[in-house]
Amino acid sequence: MSVNRVTTRTAPEESDGVRTPLRGRDAETAFIEERLDALGRGEGGIVRVEGPAGIGRSRILAEATASARRRGTRVFEGAADPDAQFVPLGPLLEGVLSGEEPLSGARRLRDLAATPGQRFWLLQELGDRLREAARNGPLLVVLDDLQWCDDLTLLTFHTLAAGLSTHPILWLVAVRSGSVPSGVRTTLDRIRQAGAHGLLLGALEDRAIERITEDVLGAPPDPDVLRLAHRSEGVPQLLVELLGSLREEAVTIENGTARLSAGPPAPRELPSVVRRLDQLSDEARELVQTAAAVGGTVTVALLAELLGRSSAALITAVRESLDADLLAESGDRLAFRHDLIREAVEAGLPLPLRQALRRQAAGLPPGRTPADATEAGGASPEDASEADRQRTEAAELAGTAPGTAAERSLRALELTAADAPERPRVVAETIPLLWQTGRAAQARELGATALAAGDLGPEDEALIRLALARLAVPFDFSEAVRQARAGAALPGISLTARGRLLAMLAVGLSMSGEHAAAEQVAAQAWDTAAAAGDRTAEATLTTVRSAVSFHRMDLAESFRQAERSAALADALGVSTSLWVPEALWHALLSNTTGRTAEALAVVEEGIRITGEQGRTAATRMWLMTRTRILLETGRLAEARADAEAASPAADEPGPGNLADVTLRYVMLRVALHTGDRRTAEAYAAEARRMRSDDAPVVRHFGTWMLALMADYEGRPDRAMAELDAVMTSPAADRPAYAGLIDPADAPVLVRMALRAGRHERAVQAVAMAEKRAALNPGLPFLAATAAHARGLLDNDLAPLVRAVRLYEDCPRVLARASALEDAGRKLATTRRPEAVPYFETALALYGRAGAERDIARVRRRLRAAGVRRSPSTTGLCAAWPELTAAELRVVRLVARGLTNQQAAEHLSLSPHTVSSHLRRAFTKLDITSRADLTRLAQQRDDGE
Repeated sequence: MSVNRVTTRTAPEESDGVRTPLRGRDAETAFIEERLDALGRGEGGIVRVEGPAGIGRSRILAEATASARRRGTRVFEGAADPDAQFVPLGPLLEGVLSGEEPLSGARRLRDLAATPGQRFWLLQELGDRLREAARNGPLLVVLDDLQWCDDLTLLTFHTLAAGLSTHPILWLVAVRSGSVPSGVRTTLDRIRQAGAHGLLLGALEDRAIERITEDVLGAPPDPDVLRLAHRSEGVPQLLVELLGSLREEAVTIENGTARLSAGPPAPRELPSVVRRLDQLSDEARELVQTAAAVGGTVTVALLAELLGRSSAALITAVRESLDADLLAESGDRLAFRHDLIREAVEAGLPLPLRQALRRQAAGLPPGRTPADATEAGGASPEDASEADRQRTEAAELAGTAPGTAAERSLRALELTAADAPERPRVVAETIPLLWQTGRAAQARELGATALAAGDLGPEDEALIRLALARLAVPFDFSEAVRQARAGAALPGISLTARGRLLAMLAVGLSMSGEHAAAEQVAAQAWDTAAAAGDRTAEATLTTVRSAVSFHRMDLAESFRQAERSAALADALGVSTSLWVPEALWHALLSNTTGRTAEALAVVEEGIRITGEQGRTAATRMWLMTRTRILLETGRLAEARADAEAASPAADEPGPGNLADVTLRYVMLRVALHTGDRRTAEAYAAEARRMRSDDAPVVRHFGTWMLALMADYEGRPDRAMAELDAVMTSPAADRPAYAGLIDPADAPVLVRMALRAGRHERAVQAVAMAEKRAALNPGLPFLAATAAHARGLLDNDLAPLVRAVRLYEDCPRVLARASALEDAGRKLATTRRPEAVPYFETALALYGRAGAERDIARVRRRLRAAGVRRSPSTTGLCAAWPELTAAELRVVRLVARGLTNQQAAEHLSLSPHTVSSHLRRAFTKLDITSRADLTRLAQQRDDGE
């Protein structure tokens, strides 16, 4: 016997947790209203809502439930779910025993359900309880997805419905049309004989499709968008999911009309199809995926051959696929119920697997493409011509629609024979497009396969290694260095290829923290790029020059070079840049030197532009940069939300070095400021891994993180032991932008060293801070950090007060609060009343940041000074007082542009939990759309 549980679903017409108006169901809702009117007059009955998957059965039930509640009718809701196994009768029993007004006697009913042999008494008791409830007013009992109900639920339902037919109880049930288990079919026959009313839901009409399209996209669609919407063939769930994917990546609103950004979008996975696939057995899932890869209609015999089984062995899998409404019978063949379903299944398969299955289906030996079967042994003229066309379109779209460009490039690759001389160039063109659109693992696999195959000419190998070096930059600094170095060493390659490879090598060395080597390679690369007249390499090398100047503490020159590199990259177009984007370095530089508002403006613009263009990789790099800025401006909740939004996926290539020096560093610092020990320990474990990385900068970050953690634990001696190797290394090898010597961290290091009794290390840190400030007199932030560090070292109030004054116009909230606290601590030893204003200002700044651990420490100082303050509300943000911490984390991610599914993955929550948080937040904030939320977030952030 099958068993089930109660579940809550997102209705098909909901998009990312926000429900759109019900369209195209006027007759059905009018009938439901008539039955509810009759129920109000004391007339019960049964209504059966039937239709195929995704047609909107659950939405009709939800509308009926809402209407009943508005009338004051008591409602019980239950639903069956094929995913989990619980006690029999679960859907019905939990439906009447949970919710706002459960039936009375719940404990006894549960006991009877759990006791073997008590079925008769359970039915009697449940019937009595429903009769008793119906005497006090009409009841609506809703049971969704009847096709998944266990036998006992089916028996109880039709028995109670028949036995209570004279009572004011309306039974509203929904069932998927088509093939259902025999027990379900018997139940449907019985309630039909008992006079049940039937509602058969069909496809939406054209007008309803157009109105839903406008609801989801926020503007009337143009003909191209509407043509795509009609591909749903009037199935609401497919329509809304298709529109949701278009809204995120492929549609813009121009002059009040929704238009496609750049041609028809590539097929993509749809949530409902993914859910149905997940509900299948492994055998049935493989069968459906294989059918999708083959395309069109397919025979069972062909599927059996491709899967290496007999046709008889597929009987159960075929039946399961038909029952799931994924496949349908088409004469003696199988076909997908809907072409969008086939495309969604296929989109979830890796490209190599799709190609292999198509080769097998075409009767070709493994390792050969369909083009290999032509008499000439290469691509047919038609395929070659089409491949050229696809490559041309990919190149034209790369700058504005990289997602579409990537699909065009992949298509060109499929049409190009394995031994075609142009194939390596197509591979090299495809890798950066895949990386830019968030498919780094697929890009790396494509490049690695091409290199492993051998037989590449030097120029072809150089171009593929250049693409792989670009790909590796965010994930593995050392791998970027290895690929660029290997490519640059190839003999006989063009000046352009060699110049770009040397430029990438210089970038990789610079990001790794090997500054002396980066400077040497950059000089060589500059000569090569100049000889080739390559402005793209020049833009990248100008960024390296800026980083070298920064390392030498010549910040004026560093800014000049950074501005030049950003201007060059902007003039060239982002698609040709070797280090996307150069402006990102400018933002990092601005933030590190205290120009935080400027840095944040650059980052916000970068996120906006790359988001509009669908450049997933660049958007994540911008988000990573923003985490550092938000941390250092004291916006801890936002910094954490950004870090979670940009967290690396499990299948990304390499250890994620850029994430190491941004996200993981930020998450540890946020955890330390907020007193979140568990999170801090988790990222300290990451720091131990970072400490053994090949890249010096990652090792330095890991070491500094471990020192901070040791100091947090009250072990300053251990913290200094962690730092000894870094502080004794040659200055040329120390990355100037590492957390250890970030200007705002100089006082932290001094405080740490003094607590450990390591006076010489404190002196070293102060000397570095004062040198940086002296070399850059136009940056008050650097002077503030130097004065702060000096005041701590000398235990001198004057430089501490000077630091407080210098910090006043600086947006580094936590650094300013720290200086205020230290000045107050010094004053409190002899002039306690004068210390109080310093402590109170520091407390306000820490409170604004949500730095609970720092708040607690300053409160202790205030109490010692004779001042009492009531505790703060932990977890709440001043800018969002209506929301809980959990709701705020979801709101932050959604306001950044993440879908509910993406937010759920980043927060390790279920999509349903994310939707629940979002709905509650919408209610509290009195808004109705994600666009409203984005606008509100911008307003409140500006207000901060």
